[in-house]
Amino acid sequence: MTAIKHALQRDIFTPNDERLLGIVNVCKAGKKKKNCFLCATVTTERPVQVKVVKVKKSDKGDFYKRQMAWELRDLTEVDAKDANKENPEFDLHFEKVYKWVASSTAEKNSFISCIWKLNQRYLRKKVEFVNVSSQLLEELPKTEESVPSGESQSVTGADEDTLDDYQELNAREEQDIESMMEVCEYAISNAEAFAEKLSSELQVLDGANIQSIMASEKQVNILMQLLDEALAEVDTIEGKLSSYEEMLQSVKEQMDHISQSNRLIQLSSTNNVHLLEEIEFLVNYMDLSKGHIRALQEGDLSSPKGIEACINASEALLHCMNVALRPGHDRLLAVKQQQLLFAELRDAFARRLTNHLNNVFVHQGHDQSSSLSQHSMELMLPKHSPLHRDLLRYAKLMEWLKNTQREKYEGLMGTYVDYMTRLYEREIKDFFEVAKIKMTGTSKEGKKFATLPRKESALKQETESLHGSSGKLTGSTSSLNKLAVQGSSSRRSQSSSLLDMGNMSASDLDVADRTKFDKIFEQVLSELEPLCLAEQDFISKFFKLQQQPVVGGVQSEEVDGGMRSRVPPAADHRHSMSSEKDTVRLMMNKIFHSIEVELNNLIALGDKIDSFNSLYMLVKMSHHVWTAENVDPASYLSTTLGNVLVTVKRNFDKCISTQIKQMEEVKISKKSKVGILPFVTGFEEFAELAETIFRNAERRGDLDKAYVKLIRAVYMNVEKVASESQKTPRDVVMMENFHHIFSTLSRLKISCLEAERREAKQKYTEHLQAYVINSLGQPLEKLNHFFEGVEARVAQGVREEEVSYQLAFNKQELRKVIKEYPGKEVKKGLDNLYKKVDKHLCEEENLLQVVWHSMQDEFICQYKHFEDLIGRCYPGSGITMDFTIQDILEYFSSIAQSH
Repeated sequence: MTAIKHALQRDIFTPNDERLLGIVNVCKAGKKKKNCFLCATVTTERPVQVKVVKVKKSDKGDFYKRQMAWELRDLTEVDAKDANKENPEFDLHFEKVYKWVASSTAEKNSFISCIWKLNQRYLRKKVEFVNVSSQLLEELPKTEESVPSGESQSVTGADEDTLDDYQELNAREEQDIESMMEVCEYAISNAEAFAEKLSSELQVLDGANIQSIMASEKQVNILMQLLDEALAEVDTIEGKLSSYEEMLQSVKEQMDHISQSNRLIQLSSTNNVHLLEEIEFLVNYMDLSKGHIRALQEGDLSSPKGIEACINASEALLHCMNVALRPGHDRLLAVKQQQLLFAELRDAFARRLTNHLNNVFVHQGHDQSSSLSQHSMELMLPKHSPLHRDLLRYAKLMEWLKNTQREKYEGLMGTYVDYMTRLYEREIKDFFEVAKIKMTGTSKEGKKFATLPRKESALKQETESLHGSSGKLTGSTSSLNKLAVQGSSSRRSQSSSLLDMGNMSASDLDVADRTKFDKIFEQVLSELEPLCLAEQDFISKFFKLQQQPVVGGVQSEEVDGGMRSRVPPAADHRHSMSSEKDTVRLMMNKIFHSIEVELNNLIALGDKIDSFNSLYMLVKMSHHVWTAENVDPASYLSTTLGNVLVTVKRNFDKCISTQIKQMEEVKISKKSKVGILPFVTGFEEFAELAETIFRNAERRGDLDKAYVKLIRAVYMNVEKVASESQKTPRDVVMMENFHHIFSTLSRLKISCLEAERREAKQKYTEHLQAYVINSLGQPLEKLNHFFEGVEARVAQGVREEEVSYQLAFNKQELRKVIKEYPGKEVKKGLDNLYKKVDKHLCEEENLLQVVWHSMQDEFICQYKHFEDLIGRCYPGSGITMDFTIQDILEYFSSIAQSH
C-alpha cells in the first residue's frame, strides 16, 4: 500500500498541488470486482479544498488515472454498516449513494477516521457518521505509513496529533511576534538566549500579577458580600415563585374544566347545525307542493295550460324521486313515507296519461279518416302536420313516462304504431290507386276500349297480377283501370322495341304519354318523401328517440318499501343511442310497410305500359335515393328507396336485354332491299330519348354500360343481316347502316361511345370503297386485260420501250382495243351502272351521290393509269383514248342530273 501511495502522490496529486492524506482499496458492491482506490486529498494552496478522489488503474495496467472526484462539502452521510462487527462495506452519500466494499476492515476504518478528521478541521457543515464506533472517531488510526520524503506529511500516527493540536496564529499574534523579534536582534541567531529572555520577562509579569491580586483583596471581599446578598434575594424570589405556582395550579384545573365544557358545547352546536342541514335538505328536495300534487291527480291533459302544469308537476316529481339520498336517509320513516307517496303519484299519473294519449290517438284517427275523401281522386297524400302538432305538446310527458314507466311508454309506442299502420296503409293504397289510374289513361281512353268485353277476364287477371297485395278500387274505378291497362298495352305493344321505336316514339301520343308518366312518377316520389321524413322526425321528437339522455333520468325499482335511483352506466350510452335508432327504424318499417310493395307494383305497371319507362324511373329513383342519403343515410326512406331502386335497375337491365334479344331475332324480307335496319333507327331514337332523360343524372354510368351493350349488339347484328341479305349487296347494307350509326353518334356526342363512333366511320369507309370497286369493276374490260399483259411483260424483264415490239402487244393491237371503247359506249355503260347502284341504295340515307362520286374518282384513276402505261410503253406513237378526263367528268355529271 505504501508503494501505491508513493506512486499516486507522485503521478497524480503532486502535479495538481494536492496532498494525499488517506487511501482505501475498494470495489463496487454487488458487481464484478474491479478494484480502484478512494483517496482523501487536500490542496496545498489556500483556501484549502478537501476532496474524495476515485483513482483507477488503466486498462493496459501500466499507470493510474484519475476517474472521478467529489467535494467533501457535498458529502452528507458516511454509513459504516455495522459499528460492532467487522464489515468491509460502507456507503458514501453524495448527490447519490455510492456503495463500496474495502479490501479490509482496517483500511475502511482508517479511511473513515481520516474523513472524520478532515470534516472536523475544514468544514462548517458536519457530515453525519452512521454505524461508526465512537472510539474510531475519538482515536486516530494507528499506522506508520508516511508520504515519501520531499512531500508533505500524512495525517497518520503522531503527525495526526500534531494536526489536531496545531492552531494558526491570527494577524495580531503574528504582528506581536514580529515586533518582539525586531526588538531582540539575536532572536533568530540565538534562539536559546531569546527564550531565556522571554522566560525572565514572563516571571516578572507573573509577580506583578500576584501583587495586583493581593492589592485588590478588599474589592474582592466587597464583591463576595454582594454575591451573598444576591443569593439571599434569589432565595426570596424563588419562594414567591413557588407560592405563585401553587396558585396557578388550581387555576389550571379550573381552566381544564372550562375547556372541557366548551368542547361539549361546540360539539352539540355542530351536531345541531348538521341536523338542521339534513332537515333542510330533505324538506327542500323531497317536498312536492300541493299544486303539483293536484296537477298530477286532476290536471287537464287536453288544454295547453293543463298540459304545461302537468309537465311542471311531473318534472318536479321526477326531481324529488331522483334525489341522491345521503347515507342513513333511507332508514328514516318520513323519507320512506314520502317515497311511497311519490311512487303512488307516479303510477296514478302514468295510468291517467296513458289512457288520455290512447284516446287522443283514436280521436285524431277519426278526424284524419274523415278528411280522406277530399283526396280520393287527387294524386296527393293527406298531411299529418296537425296531428303531429297536437301530439308534440305531450313530448315532455312522453319523456317523463319513458324515464319512469318504461312498460307504459312501450305500450303507447305499440298503440301508436298499430293506429298509424292502419291509417297510412289505407292512405297509401288509395294514393297509389289514383297514380295507377292516371298512368294507364283517362276516362276518354276507357270509353275507347269499352267495346272489348270478351277480354274482360284476361284484363282482370293482368291487372290483379300487377297490383298484387295493394288491393284495387271498386266499381267504375276498377273497370276504368282494367280497360286503360289493356288499351295502353294494345296501343304500345310494339313501342317497347328498338325495332319499331323509330316509327312509334316519334308520334305525339307516345311523347305525351311518356312525359305524363314521368310527371306522375316524380309526383309520387315527391309526395312520399316529405311524408316519411315528417313521420320519422315526429317519432324521434315525440318518443324522445335518438336524443341525448336527460341528466338525472333514471329507472326506479322498489327497495325496502322505498324508491332507489338507478342511473344507467356511462358505458351503455353508445349502445342506448344505437338501440333507439333501431327502434325508430323498426317503427317506420311497420308503419310504412306497404310503401315498398306499392312502389314495386307501380314500377311493374309502368314497365308493362312501356318498357322504356324504366329509364325515367331509374333517373327519378336514383335522384331521390341520393337526396334521402344526404339527409340521413340510415333513414327508413333511404333504405326503402334503395331497395326499390334495385328493382328499377333490374327492370332497366331487363329492358336492354330484351332489345338485344329482339335484334338477334330480326328477319329481313328477301324480296325488297334492306336499307336502314329498324334496330339501327331504334338505337338512334333510344339514344336521343336516353340523352334527354339522363342529362345531369346521378346514374349516368348505368346508361353508359347499356350503350356499350346495345351498340355492340347493333354492330354484330348489322353484319349478320348483311351476310344473310340476298336482294341487297353486303357492302351496301354495311355501308348504309354504319354511315347512319356514325352520323347518329357524331350528332349526339356520347363520350363513352367515342371508340365505337370511330369504328363505325372506319367500317363505313371500308365498305363504301369495297362496293365502289366491286360495282364499277372493269368498265374497259378488254383494254384492262391488254394492259395487264403489258405489265406482265415488264415484270418479266422486258424494257418498257420494247413492249411495242411484242407481237401480241404492238401498236396495231393497242389501236384495235381502243376502238372498241368509243365515248358513247362508255357513257352508256356508266348509265347502266348508275341505275344498278340506284336500285341497291335506299332513299332515306341519301348516299347515291356519294357513291357515284367515289365511282367517278375510281374510273378516272383507272383512266390515268392507262394513259401512263401508253406514255411509257408506246412513246411517240400518238395513240390516245377515244375520250378524255373532261369527257368522263361530263359523263358522270350528265348521268347524275338526268336521274
